[in-house]
Amino acid sequence: MIDLHCHLLPGVDDGSKSMDISLKLANDAVGDGIDYALLTPHHMNGVYLNHKKGVIQQTQEFQVELDRHKIPLKVFPGQEVRINGDLLTALDQDDILFADESGRYLMLEFPDDDVPSYTSNMVYELMQREIIPVIVHPERNTKIMKQPNLLYELLSRGCLSQITAGSYVGIFGKKVEKFSEHLIESGQVYIFASDAHDLPGRKYEMTNAFKKLKKEFGLEYVSHFNENAKKIINGDDIMPNDFSEIKMHWFGLF
Repeated sequence: MIDLHCHLLPGVDDGSKSMDISLKLANDAVGDGIDYALLTPHHMNGVYLNHKKGVIQQTQEFQVELDRHKIPLKVFPGQEVRINGDLLTALDQDDILFADESGRYLMLEFPDDDVPSYTSNMVYELMQREIIPVIVHPERNTKIMKQPNLLYELLSRGCLSQITAGSYVGIFGKKVEKFSEHLIESGQVYIFASDAHDLPGRKYEMTNAFKKLKKEFGLEYVSHFNENAKKIINGDDIMPNDFSEIKMHWFGLF
C-alpha cells in the first residue's frame, strides 16, 4: 500500500514533534499495511516553509533511522503545497517537490474554508507546465462542501483528488463522512491517503477505509484507488474518472 500524504518528518510542521514520535508513526503505518510513504510537510501555507533541499535531506536522514530500527517503510520526499501567489516563482526557483520524480503530480492544498478566486488561473498555469494538481482533502474544505461544483470544475480541467482515509470512516464527523461518500459515488475521488499527524484522532485509517470502500463500492474501486496511487508516485498516466456533478444542495446532502 502507498500513502501519498503524511506528516512523519520530525519537527518540521504540525505533524511529528520528535524522532521517537516519527518512528512510532512509521510503525503504525506499517501496522496499517503501508509499504511506501510520501512525506509531505506543509509548504508555503503562511505558517510553514519546508524547502525542497531541506525536505530531501531530512527524508534521507529519516530513512537511515527507519532502517536502523528495522522498520520496513520506504519513504520519499514531498510537500503539501498551499496554493498561493508565489507558487509559480517557487517552481521557477526549483523549490517545489512533487509526488513523483518526474515532476508531474503536485499535492496541492487549499485553505480549510476557501477556494481562492485565482485558483482557475493557477491551475491553468500549472497545466501549461504539464503539472497535474492533486487536490488534497477537498472533503474537509467547508467551501467545497457548500459548493461541490467547485471541485467538479477543477476535476473537469484535469486535476485529481485525494480524500483522507479518516474522513471516509468518520474520524472528522458525520457530515465529512457523508460528503466523502457522495464524492466517491460521483466518481470525484482518485486516491486515499492517511494525512497522518501526531494529533489525537489523526492515526492511520487506510485499512479501515479500504474495507469500507470494498463493502460499499466493490473490489474494483479498491484496485482502482491503489493503482492510481502507484501511477502517481511513478509519474504514469491516469485515465480520468467518469465523474458526475453532485446536484444536491448542501442541506440536502445529509
